[in-house]
Amino acid sequence: MPGIESEPLKFAYWVPNVSGGLVTSDIEQRTDWGYEYNRDLAVLAENSGFEYALSQVRYTASYGAAYQHESTGFSLALLLATQRLKVIAAIHPGLWHPGVLAKFIASADVISGGRAAVNVVSGWFKDEFTNLGEPWLEHDERYRRSEEFIRVLKELWTSDHAEFTGDFYRIHDFDIKPKPVGRPHPEIFQGGNSTAARKLAGRVSDWYFSNGKDFDGFSEQVAEVRGYAAENDHAVRFGLNGFVIARETESEAKAVLREIVEKANTEAVEGFRNAVKQAGSSTSDKKGMWADSEFKDLVQYNDGFRTGLIGTPEQIADRAIEYKKRGANLLLLGFLHYLEDVEYFGKHVLPVIRQKEADLERGAATPEPLPVAAGSLPEKFA
Repeated sequence: MPGIESEPLKFAYWVPNVSGGLVTSDIEQRTDWGYEYNRDLAVLAENSGFEYALSQVRYTASYGAAYQHESTGFSLALLLATQRLKVIAAIHPGLWHPGVLAKFIASADVISGGRAAVNVVSGWFKDEFTNLGEPWLEHDERYRRSEEFIRVLKELWTSDHAEFTGDFYRIHDFDIKPKPVGRPHPEIFQGGNSTAARKLAGRVSDWYFSNGKDFDGFSEQVAEVRGYAAENDHAVRFGLNGFVIARETESEAKAVLREIVEKANTEAVEGFRNAVKQAGSSTSDKKGMWADSEFKDLVQYNDGFRTGLIGTPEQIADRAIEYKKRGANLLLLGFLHYLEDVEYFGKHVLPVIRQKEADLERGAATPEPLPVAAGSLPEKFA
């Protein structure tokens, strides 16, 4: 794998295929969950330097997300509307059979010329399973199932006589054609903060997504996952969630963040917090998703404020470069006003990042990282 200093940082955006925007706040969010808006956004994003888009998965209305489009079908629609963008469909093992998903993604990959990918979500929302009459597995069992799910996907995508025997799935002499275009297979992403999630990434996943983290928190995750990967002779790349507020001045950006938190939809945030509380507390070492998230963190429901991509283009670029130096291969970004903010990012932030990457490649001195602890941004901006 190329060294982190020689490979350009990649950028992805959260597809707003779920209503309510990317922050649980009553602040104005100029975004839309519908197809026409998202089609235009996807074209704008790929023309603004974004390489990936991640379609969210949500099946039932809740926590400010009253409406949602199903992730795999929506991802295929976005693939058909674009030319270069890779679209990652978030999916739940337990609600999909891996053989059926493998077939769907293989078709999407062929149709799009090798641009389909999946994000395997081990599940946090118990009601989505139980209210559909499906069994709910506790934390570590869900990750055991996810590992088998991923292994089955790979086997089906690469073998003409697929075989797999596990506790959750059994495949015998199965062949899907056409095979995917992407080699060796469509990219497989996976998130989670727990030890089970980190070990899973170190064994089978192509990409490990981290919730929003400050520098030290991200470095700790990278080091641990790399350790597990080394034990298994496995290569894994790292994506980091962040919420971008880019403005001409730092004070403008801070004011926007302060307004988002002040106008938080308390009922929706608390409902989400109650639903995800088990995800962090049900693990033995308390490293699960959202285990240490505070109210202000959950206003952006993947802890995006913690990453600290808030300020001027120069400040955001400095933090992006520091995360790259600590192991980030990709930044997964959310925005308040998608069309305007994605365009601004492509015109004003990304060129600064690319220049700093070029400086880094030449061995030029880089600025010291901003002395802001990302996890404390809301208090600092108050």
